[in-house]
Amino acid sequence: MFIENLKETLNLGEKLSHKLNPQSIVLLKGPIGAGKTSFVQGIAKGLSISEDITSPTFALSHHYNSGRIPLIHLDLYRLENFSSAKEVFFSEEEEAIQRKAILVIEWPELIETVIDNFWKIKINYAKNYGRHYEIRDPKNLLTFS
Repeated sequence: MFIENLKETLNLGEKLSHKLNPQSIVLLKGPIGAGKTSFVQGIAKGLSISEDITSPTFALSHHYNSGRIPLIHLDLYRLENFSSAKEVFFSEEEEAIQRKAILVIEWPELIETVIDNFWKIKINYAKNYGRHYEIRDPKNLLTFS
């Protein structure tokens, strides 16, 4: 699926939010600046979250509680090894289960093998402008592309 701009990114995230349930896990892959956090902003909009959504790169995670479903936004970019990433993931996953929250993970490459039943979103730069999105649901069926 080709997305031209920020507005379309937000709309796509919002559209996906309506397919997510409490305890859904969403893995976001893409290069720096591709729009991963903007996509999470769209998910948050669809969940009626009123807080500002910012990148958790330095904090590792942000928790948002004001929406119809809580959202935990995790960013593993700064973690360099499987052990550290796994520890952070399992802690946040436990929190998501307890709070019946959606867990969205940017830079999930280190831990993808320990996660079951997740949405996978791949974002890549298009040739001249915009982005290409590939979205797969937990059953690994192509949902949007």
